[in-house]
Amino acid sequence: MTATMPFRPHHPGDGWVESADGSRYWGLYGAAGLLAYDQDRGVLMQHRVGWSHFGGTWGLPGGALHDASESPVTGAIREAQEEAGVPDGSVIPRAQHVFDVGVWRYTTVIAVVVNPFEPVISDPESLELKWVPVDEIEDYPLHPGFASTWPDVRAALARLTA
Repeated sequence: MTATMPFRPHHPGDGWVESADGSRYWGLYGAAGLLAYDQDRGVLMQHRVGWSHFGGTWGLPGGALHDASESPVTGAIREAQEEAGVPDGSVIPRAQHVFDVGVWRYTTVIAVVVNPFEPVISDPESLELKWVPVDEIEDYPLHPGFASTWPDVRAALARLTA
């Protein structure tokens, strides 16, 4: 049985961008994800549901920017609130890492948890949410985009927390 995507409201930024080599990326205005880092628990990770792009893999809560005016920081926090119940004021963005393929870009917003919280699956895009120690992230089957940027993102996180 194939999982189907449930109905959800559409936004102007919802849609695929295709690069010259045929690679597809979600988000007409790009996308962003939140790397919420808690010094005691690690990074908030999302196990993606089967119907999503690269379903079954682990990555960060995130998704398409709503429109051309939404900043990556605003989009990443909004998506993390929608997908993982991240409360207002619980994280402070400290850095950004941008993966840019020319026709599309994904911004990882690195934020430090200042008010600890428990994530809550608050939409149908997650199978599981959990805090993963930094040294264990590579042990998970990662979303290919996250896996490719993780070494650089991890280095940026290390600089912030040193």
